[in-house]
Amino acid sequence: MRIVAITVAGLLALAVAGASAQGVSDAQIAHIVVTANQVDIDAGKLAASKGSNAEVKKFGQQMVTDHTGVNTQATQLVTKLKVKPEDNPTSQSLKEGGDKTMARLKGLSGAEFDRAYIENEVNYHQAVLDAVDKTLIPSASNAELKALLVKVRPAFVAHLEHAKKVQGSLAK
Repeated sequence: MRIVAITVAGLLALAVAGASAQGVSDAQIAHIVVTANQVDIDAGKLAASKGSNAEVKKFGQQMVTDHTGVNTQATQLVTKLKVKPEDNPTSQSLKEGGDKTMARLKGLSGAEFDRAYIENEVNYHQAVLDAVDKTLIPSASNAELKALLVKVRPAFVAHLEHAKKVQGSLAK
C-alpha cells in the first residue's frame, strides 16, 4: 500500500521537477491542473463506492465534488482566455501514475483499501501542493491563471489535513 502512494507522489515529484527544469507554459499548466484534478476525481469515485469506512467514503465523495469544481473553474478560465490546454510530460506522468494507482486500489478491499486510498491521498495532496508552490504558481505568466492557482491552494491544504485526520482514525 505504502509503495503505491509513494509511487504516485514520486511520479508527481519527478514530473514537476522535469517541468520546472523545462519551464511550463500557461497552456501546459492548464493541462496539468485538469489532469491532477481528474486523477483525484477518479480515485474519489472509487473510494466513495468501494470504501468500507464511512469517513473514507465521505472523503472520496468530497474529493469528487471539490476537484470537479476546480476543473470547472479551470475550464471556464482557459475558455475565457482562449488557451487550449496542452498535453505535456508532466500531465502524462500524472495520468500514468493515476492509472497505476487505480489498478492497485481496485485490487484491494475493506480496511486494506481504505488505508491505501487515504495514504495515497495524503501523499498525493502533499505532492500537488509542492507542485503548485514550486512550479505552477511561479511559472504561470497569466495573472488570472496564477490567481486561480492561489485561490484553490487552500482547498488542497484542507484536503491534506482532512486526509491526515482520516488516516489517523484508520490507524486506531
